[in-house]
Amino acid sequence: MTHTDFAWAALGGDPALVSQISTVAREGALPSRLPVRAMARACVAVCALAGAELTAGRTGGKVPEVRVDDGAVATAFHSERHLRVDGGEPVNFAPLSRFWRTADGWVRTHANYPHHQKRLLDALGVPEDRGSLAEVLAEMLAERSAIEVEETVYAAGGLAIALRTPGQWAAHPQGRAIAAHPLLARERLDTAPPRPLAPLAGDPLLPAAGVRVLDLTRVIAGPVATRTLALLGADVLRIDSPRLPEIDDQHADLDFGKRSATLDLAARGDRSAFEELLAEADVVVTGYRPGALDRFGLSPGALAERRPGLVVAQLSAWGGYGPWSGRRGFDSLVQVATGIAEIEGSAQAPGALPAQALDHGTGYLLAAAVLRSLTEQTREGGTRLVRLALARTAAWLVDGPAHRDEEAAGTSYEPGPWLAETDSDLGRLRYARSPVSFAGGPADWARPPGRWGTDPARWA
Repeated sequence: MTHTDFAWAALGGDPALVSQISTVAREGALPSRLPVRAMARACVAVCALAGAELTAGRTGGKVPEVRVDDGAVATAFHSERHLRVDGGEPVNFAPLSRFWRTADGWVRTHANYPHHQKRLLDALGVPEDRGSLAEVLAEMLAERSAIEVEETVYAAGGLAIALRTPGQWAAHPQGRAIAAHPLLARERLDTAPPRPLAPLAGDPLLPAAGVRVLDLTRVIAGPVATRTLALLGADVLRIDSPRLPEIDDQHADLDFGKRSATLDLAARGDRSAFEELLAEADVVVTGYRPGALDRFGLSPGALAERRPGLVVAQLSAWGGYGPWSGRRGFDSLVQVATGIAEIEGSAQAPGALPAQALDHGTGYLLAAAVLRSLTEQTREGGTRLVRLALARTAAWLVDGPAHRDEEAAGTSYEPGPWLAETDSDLGRLRYARSPVSFAGGPADWARPPGRWGTDPARWA
């Protein structure tokens, strides 16, 4: 079974439709010891196939052919690196987001946001005004064990993970919990009636046209999913708290095709505005820790009661199970915990995947799950719930299908053909085009990102 067959089966898709996919292999795309290229290709392929399937359901025609090009996939999986704003190159990792030697191994920290940096430094007792923070932190971490650092920083709300081997992760309670769950979880929560979508016509064909998506996600995986739904015609409204800052370059890369508003769900007026949006939504996508939004009535059950027939898509780092279910996490940290950094490293230092492939791959799987859920909902009804986790995608990459997709050499890879430029309110943008492609479908987003948080909190 190939990675694509495995992912499509996990989505509940008709196995016969996989024959609609063709691939262009390119030598040098996403080189890695692990089968990153096969995994990335599969995630994009099933996303495009789910879009093609929904297109057929709305046109009454055949499922369009899907074409997956390794060059487009590799370029998109590096989208944050290819971004330029008025020629300026983004900073993808802050100075304190990196590997550090400890007394007995290695630890990786994440401090891209100011509040994460503050929690990291406070947890370890590093004053922010004391000389070179990196030098001071390196000295302090060299005297502690990696597990001690991990536990101390997480207890203070910060982000640090000790390097583990694959075997150590397999024996860890969270690793065992992850292994016991499917690549993605799919549930039907009730017997809500089908919510038909209008017949589809036009050029390009936009399978998600008329679908309203509330996007409550941050950082790469969730926004990749909703960015893809926007490409396919959905009205995607990203909602953030005005109290949580966003990184400008991250917004410029990940919010193509969307609109962006801020609402404080703890404030009565903003909560009322959110409920009005929910009353007309078709999809809600969340990317916060499991349970973090439940106090706002955003658990799957509560959403199903207020908006029967909704598609609810949840993304987390570690999954909604096991002792780490309540922890924050990012792609780089999941690589370290699950043994990927050890596999990709050397005797001198840990390594990393050639891209933040857990984020990007999970993002396309999440979009695929939403599209397949829309297809199922229009046929059979029901409020639909899908759940994915970066750590589960990592397990698929490390332990995944016994048969690895054929990696036959094709033409060489250069990113240029899959980069484009456009003017925007943010400046002149160079960006990676979407790799999601099927016959008759869109080639690019209908609009660039606007300024973060400045759109009205209402549907288009």
